[in-house]
Amino acid sequence: MSTQVREVDSKGRLTLGKEKAGRQFQIEELDGRLILTPVVTIPARESWLHANPEAMASVMRGLQQSAAGERRYLGSFAHFADDDID
Repeated sequence: MSTQVREVDSKGRLTLGKEKAGRQFQIEELDGRLILTPVVTIPARESWLHANPEAMASVMRGLQQSAAGERRYLGSFAHFADDDID
């Protein structure tokens, strides 16, 4: 565990260093301490996959099979191009 002292600037900002640039953190205040926990956000339209262990396992299995070269051609999906999308 590393301990550092950083100063909050006149606009209330606290920098964490370039190695943390672009990352997101959950900020929790507890007994006067700020606890920063790295987080990853996902689009709401993809949240169903993370909430469905069976679907996630299927996706992960497919990715592993693809990485191992286990692929098969399923044909063209062009006939779906004219379907209405709701």
